[in-house]
Amino acid sequence: MTMSTQNLLVELFVEELPPKALKKLGDAFAGELAAQLRNLGLADANSVVTPYAAPRRLAAHVTNVWRKAADKTVQQKLMPVSVGIDAAGQATPALLKKLQALGADLSKPAQAVAALRRAPDGKAEALFYDSVVTGATLDTGLQKALEEAIARLPIPKVMSYQLETDCELPGWSSVQFVRPAHGLVALHGSSVVPVDVLGLNAGRHTQGHRFEAKVSPVRIADADSYADSLREDGAVIASFAERRAEIARQLAAAAVMAGGGADGARAAVLRPIEDEALLDEVTGLVERPNVLVCAFEPVFLDVPQECLILTMKANQKYFPLLDTADKLSNKFLVVSNISPADASAVIGGNERVVRPRLADAKFFYDQDRKKTLASRVPGLDKVVYHNKLGTQGERMQRVRALAGAICGQLGDPALGAVVDTAARLAKTDLLTDMVGEFPELQGIMGGYYARHDGLGDVVALAIEDHYKPRFAGDELPRNAVGVVVALADKLETLVGMFGIGNLPTGDKDPFALRRHALGVLRMLIEKDLPLSLEALIGSAVPVFGDRIVDASAALTDFIFERLAGILREQGYSATEVDAVLVLRPQHLGDVARRLAAVRVFAALPEAPALAAANKRISNILKKAPDVDAHVSSLLLLEPAEIALYAAMQDLAPQAQAQFEAGDYTASLKTLAALRVPVDDFFDAVMVNADEPDLRLNRQGLLKSLHQAMNRVADLSKLVA
Repeated sequence: MTMSTQNLLVELFVEELPPKALKKLGDAFAGELAAQLRNLGLADANSVVTPYAAPRRLAAHVTNVWRKAADKTVQQKLMPVSVGIDAAGQATPALLKKLQALGADLSKPAQAVAALRRAPDGKAEALFYDSVVTGATLDTGLQKALEEAIARLPIPKVMSYQLETDCELPGWSSVQFVRPAHGLVALHGSSVVPVDVLGLNAGRHTQGHRFEAKVSPVRIADADSYADSLREDGAVIASFAERRAEIARQLAAAAVMAGGGADGARAAVLRPIEDEALLDEVTGLVERPNVLVCAFEPVFLDVPQECLILTMKANQKYFPLLDTADKLSNKFLVVSNISPADASAVIGGNERVVRPRLADAKFFYDQDRKKTLASRVPGLDKVVYHNKLGTQGERMQRVRALAGAICGQLGDPALGAVVDTAARLAKTDLLTDMVGEFPELQGIMGGYYARHDGLGDVVALAIEDHYKPRFAGDELPRNAVGVVVALADKLETLVGMFGIGNLPTGDKDPFALRRHALGVLRMLIEKDLPLSLEALIGSAVPVFGDRIVDASAALTDFIFERLAGILREQGYSATEVDAVLVLRPQHLGDVARRLAAVRVFAALPEAPALAAANKRISNILKKAPDVDAHVSSLLLLEPAEIALYAAMQDLAPQAQAQFEAGDYTASLKTLAALRVPVDDFFDAVMVNADEPDLRLNRQGLLKSLHQAMNRVADLSKLVA
């Protein structure tokens, strides 16, 4: 390579980009641009790409970019020599046609053919055409890379807008992009790369902050001065990561300042609420952040803090301040995009804006408490849940019935009355003004209103928690009543949706059935509930009457697939998981103990032989499906089968007792002692004897052995 590399900077200057998508757009633009340049040979694996993403710009800085890619020698196999050269040593029409398609100079065919290279190709000799492909120039290569990067952007929603054309007769051309684009910068070192895209020609000028830029436009001298020039002359922090870190730093500092008293003596420890998504969104809204401390009237703190926090975050993009007990204070932080010498007007404006929002929340809260949750129950009959599954009122009755059945399976009748109250009222907060305005508060507001109605903490917590776990890693319901209602609620959804054929497909899961299944699994496993999955699903099907078909088998498969995924994520091998789950254990709290036992067993020296023998036994029994586990000692003739039967008589009861006590590891270790008699049996005994009585007896012996060995897991799955 005769030419040294220089760094490249490309910026698209656009109207305000969607803040929630900004980071993803910035990373995708820079990553795809660099990838395209590498594919063209204009950059290599050592080139470092730095993404920039601000509300009005997407940019990428790429190091070590060549002005021209190296030429490449391309070797292409044409055809066997016998096909391309005839008996007279002349080129065949097939060879000439191939050379013409490749663009070879055929003005002198003999010379063109002579230039071909002959080389062995398997048993025959083939003709190869060697050519040199001229490397791409940066002008053409960047044009292609830029077009590809724009085409592949993960744009949430495309906008169409018009550009005025430069032809003699004024007209308009339509352009599609995430937002209207107004500027393009492309610098290789200090030189402008003449590319164009979205109706824009590249230059070295961009725009800074709308109000605080020192100069307009901002001149970018070279690729490496981009970020510094924008910061100094444009009052813009171009890097998303740097801007995000600066906001986090200012939030922490402002929280300390907000906690200090006027005289410094009455200091409170405050911290901004932790919300990564909100921090990302605000980073996508400001070009140069300035965090300010604001406050609202303490009277609003009488409203449940979840309501106030939600309206401040969702509607205003503010950061509420919490104390050390996680209680909301009456102060909050605003991330402003301007930095006036006197910020009082900005602070006052934000305080005026938030006040009506908080007043609305207080109004909703006061109005809702004028009606009890119980008085809202009839209203559930007027709310459609699903056109095939009826109203929320009908759904509530199904959940009540299923919750009662779960209490029966738990053997705790005393739980029934409280569970029934919670299940009857769990959905009534859907009819309140507060939840109507903020659907995210369903359940939470039901808990507050239940306490106001004098229903006590047990019912209130159950109503609040019955949606849990709402997401991966969320906490489980805090009391037994909440667990039962949550189980009933999720199972009702799963059984109902499977029963009408509303199954998840691909990445589409509109009723969050995967999440519901994971929630059921977590409660059954982490609470170690003595409940059978089969019995739970079986209890849920009848409560729907004739509204659904019984899809229990498909739903069971679906739930066990989710469980297998969870276990693999926890570090268990696919073989271990398959060995345990193929038995479909019904007490899911036992699964971890079964897996631990399988892992210990698999490490024993006897394990491979016993697993192989178990697989052999399974194959034998598949051909004799009707045989039972009965053995007559009178029909045991061979010493090896007598010895195996005796060993089983000694070890099987011991292993069974250990299994029933939940000591699965000990049970499998006990059975490991059967290795020698099992090996001897298969070495010395013909199972499929000609005499029917002997054959059935030996099959019965193997059936007894198979049952004893596979209570914890299917050991045949451990065969490599």
